[in-house]
Amino acid sequence: MKKWIPVVLALFLTACSSSDQKTYYQLPVLSSAPAAGSVLSSGVVEQRKLWVEHVSVADYLAGSGLVYQTNDVQYTLTQNNLWASPLDQQLQQSLVTYLRRDLPGYLVSGQPASSDDQDVLNVNVTGFHGRYDGIVVVSGSWTLTRQGQTVQRDFALNLKQGEDGYDALVRTLATGWQQEASQIAAQVR
Repeated sequence: MKKWIPVVLALFLTACSSSDQKTYYQLPVLSSAPAAGSVLSSGVVEQRKLWVEHVSVADYLAGSGLVYQTNDVQYTLTQNNLWASPLDQQLQQSLVTYLRRDLPGYLVSGQPASSDDQDVLNVNVTGFHGRYDGIVVVSGSWTLTRQGQTVQRDFALNLKQGEDGYDALVRTLATGWQQEASQIAAQVR
């Protein structure tokens, strides 16, 4: 009987070590109808230009793992639930997509225009994580520079996560980011 103990122990340890499977997440770009009044035109029309220059994230969000706040002062960077690409890049790409949709008449790009006549948007994300009480936090600030004038706004969204799990967390984060993109578009107009 004693000779089976090492075999059982080895099987147990093997089962425990196989739980290191990594899961990768990409923010979904949520679809919704374009803003009212968006019409495609075949004529040449002078478009306003908006350059989404940079989306930065706080240092604790810059790692490859998703972030989860475990109590009022502790945060955990997950080891097995990872972003498929850097979070700042995902946020910038999806923001450009949302702003293109929500700002008809604008040429929205992640690259600078060849002319100096463009609005410039920079976003700093300070919160993009789940919390122990089922709330998802999307917070930060953005700065818009237009014709030498600068406007800065803070944002702080707290959304209820509808289900448990990292899939639901990522979907709720995406919803919050889409909502903030719509708020930015409303201010840019």
